Amino acid sequence: MSNVNNYKAYALLALTTLFWAGNVVAGKLAVGHASPMVLVTIRWASVMVALYVFQRKQIVDDWPAIRPRLGYLLFLGALGFTGFSVALYYALVFTTAINSSILQGGMPLFVFCTSFILFSSRIVPEQAIGFLISFIGVIVIAIRGNFDNLLALNINFGDALMVVAIVSYGFYTAALRSKPHVHWTTSMFVLCLGATLASLPMLAFEMMQGATQVPAMQGWWVILYIVIFPSLLGQVFYIRAVELIGANRAGLFINLLPVWGALLAVVVIGEEFHGYHGVALVLILAGIGLAEYGGRKLSQQA
Repeated sequence: MSNVNNYKAYALLALTTLFWAGNVVAGKLAVGHASPMVLVTIRWASVMVALYVFQRKQIVDDWPAIRPRLGYLLFLGALGFTGFSVALYYALVFTTAINSSILQGGMPLFVFCTSFILFSSRIVPEQAIGFLISFIGVIVIAIRGNFDNLLALNINFGDALMVVAIVSYGFYTAALRSKPHVHWTTSMFVLCLGATLASLPMLAFEMMQGATQVPAMQGWWVILYIVIFPSLLGQVFYIRAVELIGANRAGLFINLLPVWGALLAVVVIGEEFHGYHGVALVLILAGIGLAEYGGRKLSQQA
């Protein structure tokens, strides 16, 4: 059963990171067609309403278990859903989709750190080494296989916002460990409720600044993708994977984001695939494999 759960989690996490990489490309395509806070608000409000319409009975049944932790879950939704999305979509106004994907490879570092800070989670050497190897793969993409680019690397405002995004999602991932054990639809509904409530004041501020942009046709297609795949399916898959193998092991798979992001940038945006992308892919997958070995060994010891 343990191996079955592992393989199930791997598949869920591979799809999750693919959907999230697509979210970055979609967010970039939305620039000029829908403003960031319109994207964020419609994104989480749509998922919240859909869950309530189709799973209202389940939500009502689980409500007694949710009520004591309602504030905690609303905060997690605001932090992991709205906080991350706002930083991401505003970052994409100033930086590229591939840069945003690359920087998200740093998420596992914050998952490790926050899990240790919040829960004193153990980290075995294989996990640390695996993270280092996979993060080197991220760096290979970031410097485009040329060390000179590392010396000349400048962080623009969009890249700085991406750091804010990954920090917020790192805390969210680690904190999922303490969510109530209820059906996933109930968890998602409350998280989306928190995300929607947090986004409304920001939307109002965007409107006051005169920066709100009603979606054009391309904007609505982007929103449709964002709502179905990274918002609903991606979040559900990720929550389930964390339940199966834990936050530290699940968080490491976020290192696949730079790979998916690069591939989608080639297919959707038309960027060229280089040899260093292949090198990075090998490093990232090798790092994930080593860390997974350490995670399974740690689970067996426990």
